[in-house]
Amino acid sequence: MAEDIKNTEAKPGEVRLSVADRRAVCNRHQYLQGSWNYERMQNGGWCYAMIPAIKKLYPKKEDQIEALKRHLEFYNTHPYVSAPVIGVTLAMEEERANGAPIDDQAIQGVKVGMMGPLAGVGDPVFWFTVRPILGALGASLALGGSIVGPLLFFIAWNVIRLAFLWYSQEFGYKVGTDISKDLSGGLLGRVTEGASILGMFIIGALVQRWVSISFTPVVSNVALDPKAYIHWDKLPAGYKGIQSAFDQYFNQGLSLSPTKVTTLQQNLDSLIPGLVAVGLTLLICKLLKKNVSPIVIILCLFAVGILGRVIGLL
Repeated sequence: MAEDIKNTEAKPGEVRLSVADRRAVCNRHQYLQGSWNYERMQNGGWCYAMIPAIKKLYPKKEDQIEALKRHLEFYNTHPYVSAPVIGVTLAMEEERANGAPIDDQAIQGVKVGMMGPLAGVGDPVFWFTVRPILGALGASLALGGSIVGPLLFFIAWNVIRLAFLWYSQEFGYKVGTDISKDLSGGLLGRVTEGASILGMFIIGALVQRWVSISFTPVVSNVALDPKAYIHWDKLPAGYKGIQSAFDQYFNQGLSLSPTKVTTLQQNLDSLIPGLVAVGLTLLICKLLKKNVSPIVIILCLFAVGILGRVIGLL
């Protein structure tokens, strides 16, 4: 602990963020989604959280303006796992204010490189694990008429949330200082590259789950052998007919109709499943790199989807 305190003490001519400064950033960081927008997502909340640190590190008004501008760029991740990202950013801004050769691209690169992988971690851990477990525990107590149930959920959730926000921000701040001090050794580049690779891996996994595109044009319509499909007019009446239909479909593998219809989407899936979804994702990434507005991309996707539905393509 003494060594950590010693490392954070400011040398003559240097400016360092105190615990109070970092705690002020952490408190403001809770409002990360308070200014959410469709073009730059959480940039307003991020910039609001950084204001105490920016005022401390950059006394000159013009330097503060430049710092605010670079933190108004696109940013979006899970609101809780954003804490280590802002911790690393605080450390890099601190080193930059003290003369380290850190440019805007380096700071933004670390932010973008970290926010993608961490976003894929935040949802499963917090929304799909911690919150349901605490909710189920609180609900079970509440069903028994105990007021402890909702209080337990409220208190436990916020204790976990606040503790994670603070300690993960402090961890990011400590790690970020090490990154900034090893610029010449290429650590910053390796961290950014590794985070980008992990981010692309997670994006690839999420594409298959969340991006759905289906081309409906019929490629072929082949009549089946009479023994290959269910003859609905010959089924027994009542529940026995339903039972027989289930047996023929699930156990015998018979078709529901006398023809086999093959769509364009089925042919594409037989070649490379998810090919169109991955292609669309890569196209959007390319457009974003060319500084095309996300609002324009969203509107174009709506227009293409509606037009494709009208002409029978989608």
